[in-house]
Amino acid sequence: MISSLIGAVELGLLYALLALGVYITYRILDFPDLTVDGSFTTGGGIAAVMISHGYNAWLSCIVAFAGGIAAGLCTGLLHTKGKINGLLSGILMMIALHSINLRIMGKPNIAIIDADTVLTSVNPWIVLGSMLIIVLLLMNWFFRTDVGLALRATGDNDRMIRSFGANTDTTKIIGVSLSNGLVALSGALIAQQSGFADITMGVGMIVVGLASVIIGEAVFGARNIIHATISVVLGAIVYRIVVALALRVEWLDASDMKVITAVIVIIALVFPTASRAMKQKKMAKKRTEEITGALSKEFKGGDLRA
Repeated sequence: MISSLIGAVELGLLYALLALGVYITYRILDFPDLTVDGSFTTGGGIAAVMISHGYNAWLSCIVAFAGGIAAGLCTGLLHTKGKINGLLSGILMMIALHSINLRIMGKPNIAIIDADTVLTSVNPWIVLGSMLIIVLLLMNWFFRTDVGLALRATGDNDRMIRSFGANTDTTKIIGVSLSNGLVALSGALIAQQSGFADITMGVGMIVVGLASVIIGEAVFGARNIIHATISVVLGAIVYRIVVALALRVEWLDASDMKVITAVIVIIALVFPTASRAMKQKKMAKKRTEEITGALSKEFKGGDLRA
């Protein structure tokens, strides 16, 4: 039990970069980007190919990050310059990346189980913790720069920010590129942690990222950008713990992972709405009782005067 929870926390830290990438498009840009399922595999494939050919594992992570940025750049260009719907742009790029990833990998599966990786050279907890702290610091710094503020404003109200002379096409391209760079980096680390890269490893990753974002915001809140990014990281960890606990149920096994993920996302989406509705109902009931009580006192007072 303890070992499975420790493993879940480690996986949560690995998927936290994916969640942060999804947070940029889903929450900050309000952009439904499905490129994630393809760029995750791109990162894993690049890392596996480079490591299997004897390249440094850290270098493979940097190149994987660049590969994700390139994938996001293409999606951003399709949407902004090609004037293609954002959702459709992501779907088209996701489909294209399947063939591109096969070209990169050369075959559907690459094993690197005996190779030196960033998680075997140093204690994985130190590596993951340090990497996440650096990414969080850089993200929070970036979103306070002029470009970062313009990116956030683009997601809130792109018409308003355009009226101030900002180029929303550029901010969207930057946001989508950065998002997929983080997703690809997560894919590279997952490939090194599992010891292989597979052409299907990115299937459903957008749902995993959304689950982490939604759970993090629902459980820990998101008062500001710093709080929000930390909540997303914690949400990724909570999500993996919930999955690990769910898989311990006797009538569930690993093949039910997608169903478990879908149920977790549904609960995470419905719970905040249901909670708000219940609070509003209680407040309305309390207000009605207060009004009824006040009217009752007035009528009694009137009867007494009569």
